[in-house]
Amino acid sequence: MDFKNFISSELKESSNVKLLIERDCSNDIIAAVNLLTETFKNGGKLLLCGNGGSAADSQHIAAEFMIRLSHDLNRPAIPAIALTTDSSNLTAGGNDIGYENVFARNVEGLGNEGDVLIAISTSGNSKNIIKAVATAHFKNVKVVGFLGGSGGKLKDLVDIPIVIPSTSTQRIQEGHITIGHIICELVERFLYDEKNKS
Repeated sequence: MDFKNFISSELKESSNVKLLIERDCSNDIIAAVNLLTETFKNGGKLLLCGNGGSAADSQHIAAEFMIRLSHDLNRPAIPAIALTTDSSNLTAGGNDIGYENVFARNVEGLGNEGDVLIAISTSGNSKNIIKAVATAHFKNVKVVGFLGGSGGKLKDLVDIPIVIPSTSTQRIQEGHITIGHIICELVERFLYDEKNKS
């Protein structure tokens, strides 16, 4: 294998998907920013869930909101909870009520009207994410979907679907974390950057 050509090909493919995100997803990203900004201004919080790499993205994005993304901003915490981090909760749920129900149970317990759930699924078809979204709607929690490919079943179930235009899991995951960073930075700057308020 020619390692240099492989690296070049991977980076070009990643860059091309990012340009497609700009073309296809900008309006949905802006809608998500507006929804989250209003949510936080009104005292709501953000919940996030996903499986595997999407679980890691949930934790990553939650940390950016809670701590900060832009180090030039001295701001308070923005309330965000990754539903993927409590091993006792997840294993008890998987054992007692089935893994397909673990995120729905957490949305049931933690979600309130006026909150937002970011539901992350590269395929858009993860059963436990679909159940979490259904519970979110029952609780009057708005849902932003970080999806990929065709968007899967979740595309029509979420309030704001952000669908990465790729069928490659790697590229979709790269797109999700890039979009998470963009959304977080825009929200925190809108809320707390005095330069944007003048």
